[in-house]
Amino acid sequence: MIEIERKFLVNSNAYRDEAYKSIRIVQGFLNTDPERTVRIRIKGDEGIITVKGKSSEDGLKRFEWEKQISVEDAEALLELCEPIKIDKTRYLVKKEQHTFEIDEFYGANEGLIIAEIELNSEDESFVKPAWLGDEVTGDIRYYNSHLSKIPYTTWI
Repeated sequence: MIEIERKFLVNSNAYRDEAYKSIRIVQGFLNTDPERTVRIRIKGDEGIITVKGKSSEDGLKRFEWEKQISVEDAEALLELCEPIKIDKTRYLVKKEQHTFEIDEFYGANEGLIIAEIELNSEDESFVKPAWLGDEVTGDIRYYNSHLSKIPYTTWI
């Protein structure tokens, strides 16, 4: 499956009032090679393993495969992951036919807030909320796999 996604910084906390759901996520990476990333995630009460391929040059598209696993398996695999774990709360905000996923990071990435939107095509239009800031699509510094190696608090 090919994922088409755009990423943005967030310029206010107004998204919290618009969110219809929030969920805590802890994740780690078994592999952060740019050609293939393998992520283990505990999202609420479910475990997930995800394999992502290399991003397109503009950062908009890449292969993504996900499979649900038990929380117990995810916890065991997190022990094998690289040392810095990603800890965040994800807020979901609906804007017309799209859903923004806003990630508020903690720990080594405290202070970073990123909004993502998945699209059906690279040129699909969408409503941009007032709290949406600068676009960072394709900037590897904002990939979770990169944040697990070089956290936000070390480069702000």
